[in-house]
Amino acid sequence: MSTSVFVTGEAKAPSNNPITSQYGLFFIAFEIDPDTHRILDAECSATLALTNRFVKGLFARERITDEGLLTERISARYHGSSQRALIAALHHAATKYRTAVGITAG
Repeated sequence: MSTSVFVTGEAKAPSNNPITSQYGLFFIAFEIDPDTHRILDAECSATLALTNRFVKGLFARERITDEGLLTERISARYHGSSQRALIAALHHAATKYRTAVGITAG
């Protein structure tokens, strides 16, 4: 396995969300294996440890390049007030990842 890649994504959370009060934005961080594009670890700027564990479980062992699958998983299983922010942050991180490892669209 080659050296892992670390990327973050950010998005605006709802104004009434504690994440916005504490952090200003919603952040998610991924450690990814660039050989397989599999997510090795994930963490987000949640205010609750349970939220962080749940979000990590949504992404565990999945490929960052499978954005459609990951978005569907978030929509089906994550019903917190930051759902839209989580999806937007995922897309931001995936875009940064593709740029970092030289994956072109198409």
